[in-house]
Amino acid sequence: MLSFQKGSMLPLGSTVSENGVNFAVYAPHARSVLLCLFDDAGRCEQHRVEMHSHEGGVWSIFVESLIEGALYGYRTDGQYELSSGLFFNINKLLLDPYAKDFSGDFTWSERHYCHLPVGEFNTLDNAIDMPKSKVVKTSQYSGTKPNIPWQTSFIYECHVKGTTQLHPAIDNAKKGKFAALVDPQFLQHLKHLGVTAIELLPVHAFVSEQFLTTKGLQNYWGYNTLSFFVPHKAYCVGGNVTEFTDMVKQLHDNNIEVIIDVVYNHTAEGGVDGPMLSFKGLHNNGYYRTLSSPESVYINDTGCGNTINIDDPITLKLVMDSLRYWVEVMGVDGFRFDLATILARTADGFSSRHSFFQAIHQDPILSTVKLIAEPWDVGPGGYQLGAFPAPWREWNDKYRDVVRRFWRGDSGTLPELAKRIHGSNDLFEHNQRGPLNSINFLTSHDGYSLSDWVSYERKHNEANGEGNRDGHSENYSFNCGHEGETVDPEILASRYKMQVNALVTLLMSKGVPMIAAGTELNHSQQGNNNAYCQDNEVSWLNWSNVGSQQTLIEPIAKLIKLRNKLSVFEHPFFVHAADERFSVKWLNKESQDMSESDWHDEDNKTLMYVLADKLKSNAVMVILNADTEHFTITLPPPPFSSCWECVFSSEPQSERNVLPISICLTAQSAWVLVSNLEENTNG
Repeated sequence: MLSFQKGSMLPLGSTVSENGVNFAVYAPHARSVLLCLFDDAGRCEQHRVEMHSHEGGVWSIFVESLIEGALYGYRTDGQYELSSGLFFNINKLLLDPYAKDFSGDFTWSERHYCHLPVGEFNTLDNAIDMPKSKVVKTSQYSGTKPNIPWQTSFIYECHVKGTTQLHPAIDNAKKGKFAALVDPQFLQHLKHLGVTAIELLPVHAFVSEQFLTTKGLQNYWGYNTLSFFVPHKAYCVGGNVTEFTDMVKQLHDNNIEVIIDVVYNHTAEGGVDGPMLSFKGLHNNGYYRTLSSPESVYINDTGCGNTINIDDPITLKLVMDSLRYWVEVMGVDGFRFDLATILARTADGFSSRHSFFQAIHQDPILSTVKLIAEPWDVGPGGYQLGAFPAPWREWNDKYRDVVRRFWRGDSGTLPELAKRIHGSNDLFEHNQRGPLNSINFLTSHDGYSLSDWVSYERKHNEANGEGNRDGHSENYSFNCGHEGETVDPEILASRYKMQVNALVTLLMSKGVPMIAAGTELNHSQQGNNNAYCQDNEVSWLNWSNVGSQQTLIEPIAKLIKLRNKLSVFEHPFFVHAADERFSVKWLNKESQDMSESDWHDEDNKTLMYVLADKLKSNAVMVILNADTEHFTITLPPPPFSSCWECVFSSEPQSERNVLPISICLTAQSAWVLVSNLEENTNG
């Protein structure tokens, strides 16, 4: 027999104790808040009990004799006034913002809307179409984390489902699930590549937007969050959220970290005409940014209908509590923050001293994990690459763009290319950060795959149902003479070589390298550069070519192994002139120091640089030749041996050749030479 008492206002959410369960929720402007308890199937609402009000707007109730596994939701009653942004509607069952698990599925229907399009109050009850919050016990993560330093990190960005959905060696029941990412076959693949961290596209529970489902499409990427605590249940084999932690432990046992892509900038509730699922029915004007008048109009700096109001202290607490939960309970090693500029916005715009940064940096847990920003949003002043404080890392799209432009053959790219290869000191040095604050990448989930970058000059997004208007139009891409798929061996060879050239650039640059899953498989999205709604073979990786010469698995593995032997890529500071240990030299085609005229020669499409470590007596020379002509260069004297040794080239027949004097640079080729590397490695 259940009994109901006042309960405690903290912690928020449902908390299991020896005698029952405490519920606490924040709804400061509600007249009343009701706890709704359901049967085990989540269909019948068995109890509807009024909660008790505390100071500060928190409501609570303790349910004696209630046990783990109970299903529940909240209803709020209060003022409904559209112009004031007050949307209380007792007919809507609301998810607990702090729920750690769900039961049941979300189904789109008009019942979810607080009001109908004409502003009419909607009296339809939505409980039948809502998942129910589930009471669970939680415990601290018990695994041992790898704690891999940024200096040796190599990130593999991947989608939980699409990465393994077509893998032939993985059991069908596990394909596309968390469990598949720790299948021995896939683990071996990651370790062979040299991956130290997987960066998972959103794993917070999410739903597809109604405009997609009506077109028969799905939100594949997952940037439409329903809950900040619950793992996406479709990625679990048996529906148990502990499957996520099991995956993390096994990855950690294989010395691979887990970084998750988090979306704290907006939610699935959309704009004012969107559904009421949780936050909107509890404290709409606090959880979301709105105009001062009318308060029903959301500020939309995300382009997704609403913008989380991180300035509100309870919203900030929610985000911080969620982050700590994923570290302390779920075991993750870090976060990539989608549209991270949003999280540091005040009414006056972005601030590097925002309370969000202060909260993170003083937190004894969160200040120690990996923090990666996508440093832009679509709001005014939203592009903030280089403006985040230490110890944040940032996705460097300027790196991506100039490398693409250089290998496409654009003129006048050398000065910027050198900056990006050097770690982008112009972006990061101003606030005492170094090259390792730059996350360097050629492609990510958003945009072309590396294969499509050399196969398509125009985007082909027709399958998205938006008339090919979506996605970026300028991708700095080229097609090597034919748009799209071809069987022409010369074109295929050219495309393969250009991808290798770009990968040499990436993996021989200062900074932290990241590749998108499928890069190594020569994966194509058929020219779609915005495949967010393609939950099909457009996005799912094709593993059938593994073992063939058309994949990039071996070039990546070789380059990472080489990079790990070169201590110059571990140095956390910028080197502008030779210091006591490290040096960098930029050379022209005559192997002389680059002059001002060399840098600004629009027709110069060859860049050579030497990075040396005097303490370990080894050096690497990288030659990037985007010129369409062949020519011979005289090599500079190697610093620590009698000759240079070519250890990697996009002309593979040149590898392991001893090059004492000169080298014939073939058109559009990349070369890596070492001096005295074998005798002096950093392990």
